[in-house]
Amino acid sequence: MTDDRPGPAVLGQNQYGKAENRVVRITRDGATHHIKDLNVSVSLTGDMEDVHLTGSNANVLTTDATKNTVFAFAKEHGVDSAEEFGIHLARHFVTSQDAIRTARIRIEEYAWERIEAPGAGEAKHSFVRKNQEIRTAQIGYDGHRWQIVSGLKDLTVLNSTASEFHGYVKDRYTTLPETRDRILATQVHARWRYGWTDEATPMPPWDLAYEHTRRHLLHAFAETYSLSLQQTLYQMGARVIEQLPEIDEIRLSLPNRHHFLVDLEPFGLKNDNEVYFAADRPYGLIEATILRDGAEPAIPVDMTNLP
Repeated sequence: MTDDRPGPAVLGQNQYGKAENRVVRITRDGATHHIKDLNVSVSLTGDMEDVHLTGSNANVLTTDATKNTVFAFAKEHGVDSAEEFGIHLARHFVTSQDAIRTARIRIEEYAWERIEAPGAGEAKHSFVRKNQEIRTAQIGYDGHRWQIVSGLKDLTVLNSTASEFHGYVKDRYTTLPETRDRILATQVHARWRYGWTDEATPMPPWDLAYEHTRRHLLHAFAETYSLSLQQTLYQMGARVIEQLPEIDEIRLSLPNRHHFLVDLEPFGLKNDNEVYFAADRPYGLIEATILRDGAEPAIPVDMTNLP
């Protein structure tokens, strides 16, 4: 039974879809196989007032259908890149359903590298999970314009020297000693927005752009003599903006993975920046956006829950 009387409650922002569809796509090229391992989440918005207010499902494409579409498209279109796969999906949902106005596709990609076993002969079909980072992508489409936000998370990096921290504000609660030589470690979470919005212009080379962005982030981290994690963050983001003209904005979230020198004096030992306690929490969290001059920020502000 429904109550059609006006009241204080109104329906606001709403979306629905199928989250975390785990898709593994194997492409066989003779004895050589290629793998794409994705975690795809679909979120759709549109004319969904009736299903919330009256329970009518007349405009509802089932979440089971969205799941099936993800798997079917992996077969039909292949997976050349996370971004292009997301574009295929977003376009399909917006253009095939009158009630759907926008589609958001979030993708995590898990990278693998080959195991080159001497006894495997010509076969190249064994893989091992590559590194630690997870590649991400968020694809938005409103029927006219695209917004492509790529990224990575859980990329752990460490400098065992070339980092200082001193000259900061000290109040009655400050106990942290200044240091001229410390470990700087962080787990990089990054998202970057491409300037490409219109299919009338060529798409960026998504996979190549991802590799270049990752390389510039790593090189900037390694090459910056750091006086603060904030300074290092800015150098990392600025390097990407300066080197990759196709990117208009990058947001970085860097938890400071603290490494504290262990007091070894009770054991008659001198700790000459050799033995550290790696503390996992609490941790400092440094976040910032670096923009191309003149660009307006368009990535959601919250960086603590990356796609």
